[in-house]
Amino acid sequence: MAYVTGHGVAKDVGQGVTWFHKAAAQGNVEAQSLLGFMYATGQGVPQDEHQAVVWYQKAADQGYAPAQNKLGNMYADGHGVAKDDRQALTWFYKAAEQGDAVSQFNLGVAYANGRGVVKDEHQAVAWYQKAAGQGYAVAQFNLGLMYLDGRGVAKDDRQAVVWYQKAADQGLEEAQYNLGLMYYNGRGVAQDDRQAAMWCRKAAEQGNAVAQLRLGLMYANGWGVAQDYVEAYAWLNLSLAPANIDRLPANEKETFTQMGTIIQSRRDDLRRQMNQEQIAAGEQRAKALQAKFERK
Repeated sequence: MAYVTGHGVAKDVGQGVTWFHKAAAQGNVEAQSLLGFMYATGQGVPQDEHQAVVWYQKAADQGYAPAQNKLGNMYADGHGVAKDDRQALTWFYKAAEQGDAVSQFNLGVAYANGRGVVKDEHQAVAWYQKAAGQGYAVAQFNLGLMYLDGRGVAKDDRQAVVWYQKAADQGLEEAQYNLGLMYYNGRGVAQDDRQAAMWCRKAAEQGNAVAQLRLGLMYANGWGVAQDYVEAYAWLNLSLAPANIDRLPANEKETFTQMGTIIQSRRDDLRRQMNQEQIAAGEQRAKALQAKFERK
């Protein structure tokens, strides 16, 4: 592993793969799983998803949970093997029963969407809870969504806030934005525009276009922040940047793209209330912020 990370020796991924092969040939499950990852991602070897499956399979057959999860993902996505949701579930189950949080989350997603199994939102919640209880941020966020909508569990805005908070504290931008919305709307928590702005900013600073739009509107109207047209103009511009919109999940991206004309209209309305110096400052601020996002 040292050759791959460059810890203690000059970084040489190809040499690292050579050592993975030696250890994997002796049955070392971690080396087999890592070798699968290297083939899957094309690090140190030409990318070869079929070979990735071969090595994940070897480690998975020995009961190595991380490899079982990876193998499940290969079946779920049809990478290196024919797409097969039921086979994916088989491997997710094996890893989940060993306490693997990622596999527990993957089972939750499968049950929530009926992938390879009959849709069952109660089971989805059960698996999300297992993964969330281990601190897996995406499972915590999804569990918050289930409580918010009352899917598979009694609707409970306060519990939604609890789980959004846990995921947001780990830096998950979707949870940060949703937590901001809960404060903005006073759902499950006392209405608080300052808290709403703070959490929207955290998500916006990670490049989340929806949060950038919300934060821009908050600056334009002085909701939870001092009214500031320059900041508002910068964040509204950022929300329209293709790079930020492309980061959104497919369903949100489609909706947000359809709103593009409305967002541009709000930005242009704001622009008409600004002088040329403010507009220039807003555009410069947007460029500086975007450069910061791209460096992360």
